[in-house]
Amino acid sequence: MTSQEPATPTPQRYAERTYRSPAALVGGILLLLLGLWLAGDALLRGDTHTRLTAVCALLLGVPLVIAYTLRPLVRAGDDRLTVRNPFRTVTLPWGAVEGLRASFSTEVFTTTGKYQLWAIPVSLRQRKKAGRQAMRGADAPRTRFGPNADAGPPPRAAADQALDELRDLKERADRRADAQNTAEPVVRWAYEVIAPAVLGAIGLAVMIAV
Repeated sequence: MTSQEPATPTPQRYAERTYRSPAALVGGILLLLLGLWLAGDALLRGDTHTRLTAVCALLLGVPLVIAYTLRPLVRAGDDRLTVRNPFRTVTLPWGAVEGLRASFSTEVFTTTGKYQLWAIPVSLRQRKKAGRQAMRGADAPRTRFGPNADAGPPPRAAADQALDELRDLKERADRRADAQNTAEPVVRWAYEVIAPAVLGAIGLAVMIAV
């Protein structure tokens, strides 16, 4: 009778987390609607020069609005951190990440430099509000029931909370041997945003000069 070796436990996998700025998404959609309304009016009622100018303005404006409002995203999984900024996407294996920081902006530090996380903006107003709530909670007596019942940990600003979650994922990856990938960050430029914006800027400059 042969003995069976105990099966090696499979590391628990977690769903990817995605971070975006709701305010940027709403603002971007409103700006696109406003720009399309203004350009549509110029295309319908303007002369040839006005219509060409409107087309060039759209080529310049729409990609830039999308780049700075709708495009930024941070996606974090068990193996890597993906940072999508206005004009480039950076893929970072957790082994290449050295730290994360939120001061006036959120940043990730790697073995080759640092990258800003556009999708996780820092709100000093939120941070001050959370600090005031934490101070009031610390001064109030805590009970199990009633208005002063302990409601758990003190509130945190959205950016600080997001970075706490990313640091937690980083620590989990550090404890897994298969996640110790020290590969270099992979940077891909968003030419689908850059190219039309450059063409629009050139065309708009020509139409203004004519």
